[in-house]
Amino acid sequence: MADQNPKIKIALAQFAVSTDRQRNLETGADLARQAAESGAQFVGFTELSFLRFFPQHRADERYFAWAETLDGATVTHFQQVAKDANIDCAINFFERGGQGKFFDTTVICRPDGSVLGPVRMLHNAEEPGYNEKYYYWQGDTPPQVFDLGYAKIGVAICYDRHFPEYTRALVLQGAELIFSPFAGLFADPLDLYEIEMQGLAFQNQVFVACVNRVGQEDVSHFAGGSFVAAPDGLVQIRALRNCDQLLIAELDLQQIEQYRIKRPFLRDRRPHLYQKFLKD
Repeated sequence: MADQNPKIKIALAQFAVSTDRQRNLETGADLARQAAESGAQFVGFTELSFLRFFPQHRADERYFAWAETLDGATVTHFQQVAKDANIDCAINFFERGGQGKFFDTTVICRPDGSVLGPVRMLHNAEEPGYNEKYYYWQGDTPPQVFDLGYAKIGVAICYDRHFPEYTRALVLQGAELIFSPFAGLFADPLDLYEIEMQGLAFQNQVFVACVNRVGQEDVSHFAGGSFVAAPDGLVQIRALRNCDQLLIAELDLQQIEQYRIKRPFLRDRRPHLYQKFLKD
């Protein structure tokens, strides 16, 4: 545990974004303040937190104008929000990386004005409703864990959470909580997604917090239903589907050690043997 107090509070902010980016930023700031007032130390926002989900549109170059740099308006705005509300804010945005590169990126804006990251999504989906390979370059940052003082938090953006190699790398770096902002549709196998994250939490004895988009957009209908899975593999708390909600969860980090003693999967790993029969 990163802090003497094993219990922390986090918030997951699912809300339907409008076509007005400034209004969305203001809504995000209000939710961050509400989270802080509830005692939360961390608030996480969804994938493309304050933009309409443009990858639902196939190959439309107009959306590249929505990209921002790491010191752009959205990050700058939440640096001030984090400072004013005294809360860590994990936001996801469309990053203009320079030299024609664009990324799906998460950063954590801290109360002291610093920014942790970037974490750039490593795996890009290409399926109906997700034309990500057109808009995004494959991420060039490794799996990252950030020590926030009260907890060590790893970030797995949307599609990245489906790859156990990625999330295990976070665990091996000491992550106590894996935070995943995503964009899940009503048409997706949402129950299976939840079971999948329960398995991730169970196999690694960590907390997993997934915050989903919500609302009907031009083409896509996002479901909400953000949730937290605990180290025992059970869903600890879940938001409603198809509505705005600020989900507040209290996490007892002592559970990580308790369940690793009970089921020492990490202790019993044999990676030196896996290398002999897993070449790719």
